[in-house]
Amino acid sequence: MTKTPVALASAAAMLAAGAAAAQELNLICSADQAICERLVQEFEASHDMNINMVRLSSGEAYAKVRAEARNPQTDVWWGGTGDPHLQAAADDLTAEYRSPMHEELQPWAVTQAETSEYRTVGVYSGALGWGYNTEIFEEKGIEPPRCWEDLLDSSLQGEVQIADPNSSGTAYTTLATLVQLMGEDEAFEYLKKLDANVSQYTKSGSAPVKSAARGETGLGIVFMHDAVAQAEEGFPIEVVAPCEGTGYEIGSMSLIAGAQNPDAAKVFYDWVLGADVQSVMPEAGSYQIPSNANATAPEAAPDLSELKLIDYDFAEFGSSERRSALLSRWDEEVGGVANN
Repeated sequence: MTKTPVALASAAAMLAAGAAAAQELNLICSADQAICERLVQEFEASHDMNINMVRLSSGEAYAKVRAEARNPQTDVWWGGTGDPHLQAAADDLTAEYRSPMHEELQPWAVTQAETSEYRTVGVYSGALGWGYNTEIFEEKGIEPPRCWEDLLDSSLQGEVQIADPNSSGTAYTTLATLVQLMGEDEAFEYLKKLDANVSQYTKSGSAPVKSAARGETGLGIVFMHDAVAQAEEGFPIEVVAPCEGTGYEIGSMSLIAGAQNPDAAKVFYDWVLGADVQSVMPEAGSYQIPSNANATAPEAAPDLSELKLIDYDFAEFGSSERRSALLSRWDEEVGGVANN
């Protein structure tokens, strides 16, 4: 049967509509799985777009973006510590974009954008610390550590978990924080001593405190908001900010240079910087400080103004040269020894 011009036009329109409905976005998410899934759910509910999401730790995400530089398979990289995002920017792996949402952002989020020449932007912030299992500590008679130095006590042998800084932005922030607090040589001496108490170097930055929550280890060195999330779920986790001072992260977001879906990526980028979206994140267990100044911060989130924060040098420790050198030294003096 021969189709009429009207029928052909209708078929073409249906095909066009189907093509539009099938628009996709390829996302790397470097936050906790529940937060990543909530973002995807909220976005797809309000946009005619499908998200292909993969959850990777910050270091893994950077490695993937770098490996695919000639044929990018990712459009947006959301979340994770800012240092590898800054390294990706310095390596020309991410694209410049000045979102109209920048005027609503906290100064620290805008500074992150300016530092990278608008190749990344801050989406949340959180301070480094640890969470320990109060029941394990009480049962074993361990004095709760309040300072970095306390983590070296022999009573904590086999009770500490921290991630590997090659895969985890949390652990790299710890490494960079200790270098800035103590000096590089002193920090590596500290880490070699701490290794005696470390039972496992995990891949994910939040995994150590989840292990502590389950009673598999005594203490996890993590971002404080990850420890808060476990406490809020009812686990016996006490959250600590180290007495000597601590570093913090600017969780970031970047558009990938040469992405397959650049327009869709900008839609997501602008959307996720909105106050309404960022205010929903605590429902998924996110206790970071949101970057939109109009967003509602979680009540349980650590108050950064009450903590002794170092003047973290994001430009230096997010540079390719500095980050690569520190990771190489960690592999040689700490990680390599631990794995033998």
